Amino acid sequence: MVKALLFDLDGTLYDRDGAVAELFAAQHRKFEAELGGLPVAHFVERMLELDQHGHADKRTAYGVLVREQGLQDALADRLVQSHREISPHVGELFPDALVTLGALQQRGLALGLISNGRVDTQGAKLRRLGLERFFSALLISEAEGVRKPDRRIFERALQRLGVSADQAWFVGDHPVADVAGAHAAGLTAVWRYVPYWSEPATRAFTIFSLSELLGRLADTAPRAGG
Repeated sequence: MVKALLFDLDGTLYDRDGAVAELFAAQHRKFEAELGGLPVAHFVERMLELDQHGHADKRTAYGVLVREQGLQDALADRLVQSHREISPHVGELFPDALVTLGALQQRGLALGLISNGRVDTQGAKLRRLGLERFFSALLISEAEGVRKPDRRIFERALQRLGVSADQAWFVGDHPVADVAGAHAAGLTAVWRYVPYWSEPATRAFTIFSLSELLGRLADTAPRAGG
């Protein structure tokens, strides 16, 4: 019986790609005079490529752009700092995120969240988006000292929710950090389909929207008299 659902944040509940496009455009406005005449569309497009949907090291990504443009390396550090300052203030949840979390909560399911990232940026984002009220366990990798796909971060979340791995689902978009990590920790993995990652190599349910979780859970619920 499913007693708990755990979620990834970026790319799963939160439209990170939309957020960083907005963020990179804001950075171009701020640093335009230092970017050697690089047009905003080219800056945003190239940074979206280098960002790798949040899985690239930010200093490395900005460093590549700066070197490509023949700019001073110190600018990369300032762009990284700017990224951290802007990130909590841009972007929105996917349209069905809040209603789905609310429905799951009403069903009496324990909810948790596991996010790879910094406490300051992820914590501020959670507060702005109004997500904290839904989760009984919130784990951010910087605070935990361990990152997905390491099974220990999943095991800590289960312990804090008071459930066993076979009673929990984990929902995420990344085939390794989320799906393979959850599967290795014994949870049922749910892959939130995104077009830019390959299909997970490990077994998982696939959903195309968060609201599909409600139907999936209904399909797995025990039948009366069964």
